[in-house]
Amino acid sequence: MANLIKTKRGLNIAIRGEAEKEVGSVKLSDIFAVIPDHYHAVTPKILVKEGDIVKAGTPLFYNKAVESMKFVAPVSGKIIAVNRGERRKILSITIERDKETVYESFKIKDLKSMTGEEIKEAILLSGLWPYIKQRPYDVIANPEIAPKAIFVSSFDTAPLAPSYDFVIAKQKEDFQTGIDALAKLTQGKLHLGIKAGNKHFSTVKNAEITSYEGPHPIGNVGIQINKINPINKGEVVWTVNAQDVLFIGRLFNKGVVDLTRRIAFTGPEVTGAKYYDTIMGCQIEQFIVGKVKSKAPLRYICGNVLTGHRVTGKSYLDPYSTQITVIKEGNEVHELFGWAMPRFNKFSVSGTYFTGFMRKIFGKKYFDFDARLMGGKRAIIMSGEYDSVLPMDIYPEFLIKAMIAGNIDKMEALGAYEIAPEDVALCEFVCTSKLPLQKIVRDSLDMMRKELE
Repeated sequence: MANLIKTKRGLNIAIRGEAEKEVGSVKLSDIFAVIPDHYHAVTPKILVKEGDIVKAGTPLFYNKAVESMKFVAPVSGKIIAVNRGERRKILSITIERDKETVYESFKIKDLKSMTGEEIKEAILLSGLWPYIKQRPYDVIANPEIAPKAIFVSSFDTAPLAPSYDFVIAKQKEDFQTGIDALAKLTQGKLHLGIKAGNKHFSTVKNAEITSYEGPHPIGNVGIQINKINPINKGEVVWTVNAQDVLFIGRLFNKGVVDLTRRIAFTGPEVTGAKYYDTIMGCQIEQFIVGKVKSKAPLRYICGNVLTGHRVTGKSYLDPYSTQITVIKEGNEVHELFGWAMPRFNKFSVSGTYFTGFMRKIFGKKYFDFDARLMGGKRAIIMSGEYDSVLPMDIYPEFLIKAMIAGNIDKMEALGAYEIAPEDVALCEFVCTSKLPLQKIVRDSLDMMRKELE
């Protein structure tokens, strides 16, 4: 029986627009793009030029700092442009997609007979290494530094997040193969986090299984690391998203790089929210046209409402997103007396509005959130509100203050090695001071990495 970890700290945001467990049909865009800026802290060195013909899995560029780390084409076709910006920075590589995808073939031996080093070389050669990340610093893992453990979370508790039970249900063989491969990359344990009571992932082999119960962000791998195997100075832990485990499994089962991903198209402004099979780098416009309700200004988000980034229809699906969310901008809304009104249809963390009372009487109620900040920025207030939504054994308010001050010694002592921007997303949501906590954490981790490595 798996170990069970419970917490009451956190918050489930009651937003309308969860995807039905149904797969819709969508035509892939004719143009795909690979954008180096989607891979944080990578300096690209281009390997292709305009007019080149590539297959799915053909290297497009590599990381100058770690030359074995390749980034590959998600589809086959013709390179139509290598777009550059100021100082010849590579902005994107665009590919005109073939009607039928042609894959690079990788010779893969039987996984059982392969050593950890051979598996690592195969993943690096195939271009799938960017899907393995590391703590500290929340960047792509350095293949030259062995991890003390590897963590995979099989569930996502973010607002409107896709159900991995549904996504992986018919791909369990690829998932198990991916786990088998990853387990050989560490001398320590591969930890698989599952939702309490889950039956789909409880039978996975070659993994130390732990069950978790509680509100968001309990599904975040950073929370699970903190609960099981905290990171000390000099230690490294690798993390892999559950859907990215499938990519590695397909490589060893089929010998190809198949980046097909099932994403959830969600949000209160989506008509018939459901799942779609697509490939990273696809143009987002394919999902939007004819599938949104309102003519009011809308916010399109690649990812969830807490950690995702703003996009347009002409943007391209980034390699790590598992959902697209659509909400109203809210800039056309003008409310009399603002927050002071006795609201009946507004979500409240503290239960200030009547909606909290009504939810207790009538049960769950979901809300149509918009993108307004709902307040102004002010000095940081030490109120303990971060602690109520962050189930980590750290002092988040003191850590954030140390990050703002740039005090590396205190950041190390207060738990900066374990944390990532996504872990403080709820803190940012409830923050009375309206501080950009995720940006503060991201900038501070980059500064620590630059100074300490």
